[in-house]
Amino acid sequence: MHAKVHVFLKPGVLDVAGKAVENALHGLGWPDVVGVRVGRTIEFDVAQDDPAAAEAEVRMMCEKLLANTVIESYQVEVS
Repeated sequence: MHAKVHVFLKPGVLDVAGKAVENALHGLGWPDVVGVRVGRTIEFDVAQDDPAAAEAEVRMMCEKLLANTVIESYQVEVS
């Protein structure tokens, strides 16, 4: 199964990269852009045939390594 994990900073956590992108967009002529948040996507395959088991396994990976759950949230897609 193929897994995609989207990781973003939780609301209220200062997103320095997002602010830098927002400022750059303003400088390039898009002053109406606000609230930019930057995240990351991690894609990989897992040797699991059951979608529910694959999702559970990927969620455990997120909790232990892929996301800093103190300041980040994540979303898992399994296909």
